Formats: sequence, structure tokens, C-alpha cells
Amino acid sequence: MVVDKQPMDGADRLAQEFVQFAVDAGVLRFGEFKTKAGRMSPYFFNAGLFDDGAKMARLAEFYAKAILASGMEFDMVFGPAYKGIPLAVTVAVELARAGKNVPFAYNRKEAKDHGEGGTLVGAPLKGRVLIIDDVMSAGTAARESIAIIKAAGAEPHAVAIALDRQEMATENGQDVSHSAVQYVRNQLGMKVCAIAKLADLLLYLEQQGGNAGREHHERVLAYRQRYGVEDKE
Repeated sequence: MVVDKQPMDGADRLAQEFVQFAVDAGVLRFGEFKTKAGRMSPYFFNAGLFDDGAKMARLAEFYAKAILASGMEFDMVFGPAYKGIPLAVTVAVELARAGKNVPFAYNRKEAKDHGEGGTLVGAPLKGRVLIIDDVMSAGTAARESIAIIKAAGAEPHAVAIALDRQEMATENGQDVSHSAVQYVRNQLGMKVCAIAKLADLLLYLEQQGGNAGREHHERVLAYRQRYGVEDKE
């Protein structure tokens, strides 16, 4: 059977290019992996493996394109320790390269008791703050960042992540009907921008063909059918 393929818009193309990049970089892998929620996932996304200059530069380019295309308004970027630190810095550089120069800041896990002291590094937190992180599993990092930003008198306005897993979050060890992204968007009232979503990964696998592509697609699809959430914005 021949399936008609709808033409991709810019966001769809960017998402597919990002998924391919993540696979090529070894950041997105397929197999059997245990998540923080205790689920056995057929795929694993480890942004810590964007571990050299070329990969980080390309990653920052994807973030910047997705952020600018989203139309989100913001005055500065913030990277939660620890993975968010290099992300905030490199994304700020790429945004400046694209014509939007904004300050950046990040936090330490431990307060510094000498020099400038405190847990915050970089520009003062003020205005509308865009939080940069890799993925959002439970929304814990986002809530911690929100508390830090509010304590500084700024507005936690939006979050940008690399991959939206589009699956149920857990609270007190129990599955809930919404994802962490939906919680941040609907309950905390913040905008969320993702370079790619689980739906984009499924499309990528569908287009790969071959036995391996079909097997991975079937397993990821079954995982989404079990743990996925309805994509509401």
C-alpha cells in the first residue's frame, strides 16, 4: 500500500533533522532502558553525550532555530545545574549569532562562600526568563528553576527542551494523566518549546524502513500507546 506523505513544514523538517543528528551522535539509542519512573523504555535520550564542540554547536543551532520559530518572547536565558549550564551558554551564543543577543545565567548546586558568593552565576536574573534544559521527565528541575527565578524577582516565562517524551508523568510513584510538559504549560502557565517530540521520533523510525526500523517503530509505538498522553496545547 502506498501512503501519501504530507509535505513537512519548517518545524517538522527541523525535528526530523534533529532526530537524525541525535541518532548519529549516539545520543538517541534504541534497546531496553529503565527510566526514572521505573518503566522499561525502548529508547533512551542522553544529552550528556553531546560531548564535543562540534556536537554542542550543532545542538545549540537546533535550540536557537526552534526557539526563534516558536515566537516566544523572553529577555534572558537560564540553565539549571548541571546539564542546563552548557546548554544555556551555547544557546545564548547561537541566539546572538542569529541576531537576538540576550544575557544568560545559571545556578550552582552548592553556594559559594567567597568572592561574589551565592548560587547564581552570570547576568542578574530579571525580566522574562527562558529556562533551557534537555528533557523534562517529572518537571522537578523546572520547578526548582522557577523558585530560583522568582526568588530573584524575575519572571519564569518559558522552557525550551530538546525532546518531549509525550508520556505520563509520575507523582508519588503513581502514573498521572498528564505529562511533565503539560503540567508546566497548563498548571504553571509557562510556554514550552521542544525541538522534537516522541511523535517526530516515530515518524523518523517509520521512514527508515528495513527490519530494524520496523522493529524499533513497533516497540516505540507500543510504549507510547501504554504510557503516552494526548497531545494538547
